Amino acid sequence: MKHVAKKRFGQNFLNDQAVITALVDAIAPCHDDVMVEIGPGLGALTQPLLKKLDHLHVVEIDRDIISWMQGHYPAGKLTIHASDALKFDFSSLAPRLRVVGNLPYNISSPILFHLLDKVANVIDMHFMLQKEVVERMVAAPSSSAYGRLSVMLQYRLQMEYLFTVPPEAFDPAPKVESAFVRAVPHAVLPYPARDEVLFAKVVTAAFGQRRKTLRNTLKGILDDAGFAALGLDPQLRAENLSVAQFVAIANFLG
Repeated sequence: MKHVAKKRFGQNFLNDQAVITALVDAIAPCHDDVMVEIGPGLGALTQPLLKKLDHLHVVEIDRDIISWMQGHYPAGKLTIHASDALKFDFSSLAPRLRVVGNLPYNISSPILFHLLDKVANVIDMHFMLQKEVVERMVAAPSSSAYGRLSVMLQYRLQMEYLFTVPPEAFDPAPKVESAFVRAVPHAVLPYPARDEVLFAKVVTAAFGQRRKTLRNTLKGILDDAGFAALGLDPQLRAENLSVAQFVAIANFLG
């Protein structure tokens, strides 16, 4: 299929066979897995996955690609969900689901947060993303990449940076490096928040102004007595706190 990548959908099509083989090996599909691919595009991952799976679900928004897929793949092997991934209910597919995809870089973080609400249904997730985003996903406290995304994802998921993918593996080549990441939901939350809405509020407030101290960013949420009770230095910045410490703040407030 001759398809011109559409900027509004953030399309960059993977076409390096060695990279594709490495991705499929990392995913390690079993024939009876219930798997969904987000943004299958021109089938770089779809084709090799179909060779190993009994059936594959795909979520695609581009009507031209959907039309091509309908004529290219056997209907019994592939179910096409013509939908925006940000609005799609992944939990509707199966009680236990594997998720893969070369995510559009312009909406990668919103998709990750959307999937967070469905992790009870998810076995694992494997994604190609902008390298900078993957570095934020796996970042440790007190590193420059550590932020709200790191905390919110690591609260629910065990993250693993798998490998870097160069721009020339894609057509058109993006202006940045990419990376492949694995995310596996914790079987049991290591640091459960009693009120997850409050936990998210604390994390968002703390990272709202990165260069300011926690005393400033959490003003009106946590007072000096609270910092003392938690054994936290109010002069620290949000990037210095672990997931466990953010949960401790939320549980103290709740």
